[in-house]
Amino acid sequence: MITFWFSVVVLAWVLFFVLEGFDFGVGLLGPVLGRDDHERGAAVRTIGPFWDGNEVWLVAAIGVTFAAFPAWYSALLAGLYLPMVLLLLLLAVRGVALEFRGKGDGPRYRRRADIALALSSLGIVLVWGALLAAFVRGLAIDAGGDVVGGGFARTVGPVLTPAAGLGSLAALYAALLLGATFLALRTSGPVRRRARTLAQWLGTGGAVALLLLGLGTGSVVVLIAAVLAFVAGLLARTGREALAFAATAVGVAGSVVAVFTSHGSVVLHSTIDPAYALTRDAAAATPQALELLTWAGVLILPGVLAYQVYSYWVFRRRVASERVPS
Repeated sequence: MITFWFSVVVLAWVLFFVLEGFDFGVGLLGPVLGRDDHERGAAVRTIGPFWDGNEVWLVAAIGVTFAAFPAWYSALLAGLYLPMVLLLLLLAVRGVALEFRGKGDGPRYRRRADIALALSSLGIVLVWGALLAAFVRGLAIDAGGDVVGGGFARTVGPVLTPAAGLGSLAALYAALLLGATFLALRTSGPVRRRARTLAQWLGTGGAVALLLLGLGTGSVVVLIAAVLAFVAGLLARTGREALAFAATAVGVAGSVVAVFTSHGSVVLHSTIDPAYALTRDAAAATPQALELLTWAGVLILPGVLAYQVYSYWVFRRRVASERVPS
């Protein structure tokens, strides 16, 4: 039961970071690749039917963590509550920018909405990258399983380390490559051409940077990510956008799995003493609670997956960024 529900938690996080990853990337790249109001609108329309459904996986990941591993949930929220609050505020700004973009009149109004979308997407990506780095590094957990330290330093310190900065840069790169390959896959016309060109450069340049980082740190995960980035750039160059997006998605998914399994059975490392680390068994709910959660999961999760697959199938056609005669 514990292993099964840990796998469900990791799967929910993988789906969130892959699906919302290209949402964030599109939000970042829309004002860059779209040269006028029509082209920027085409970029936003590629994620219009999906973005709120993709965020369901954030709710699922947090909800399942709370229900199946309450001690893990408690430690993360206690140690990182200020970055989490900032993240929620940025998600709210992003949602407002997406929903209200088409409610006002004039390109100036929509331009401001696009800027708010890009800035909030940038902030979300950077904060998430720092948080994932903090998940790997761990928190100051004592023998009683509590996060210790002064309030502000305790909750902000873990996301202000060099490792957190590197995590933010890695998350930004992943979002940009996901967004570029997704726009190349889902648009036609000038936005598609620019997105494909950007995906080529991001794939090649990112592969070189990841290769050097992987060789310097000896990380197999980073070396695999370098190969996948290079493959994504090569596939984008040859016009195979679907495969380029798939290669990028596999790289992001593998990186997320590596984050949550980097310490084996330990779900949260202690920076005070490794003996104080929080394990899956120690963080898990009671067997009775896990059994009840299993029945709920069997009833709910397949429906959510079926709905998302259906929505992607319905809105599978490309969005035209060129001017089409009416």
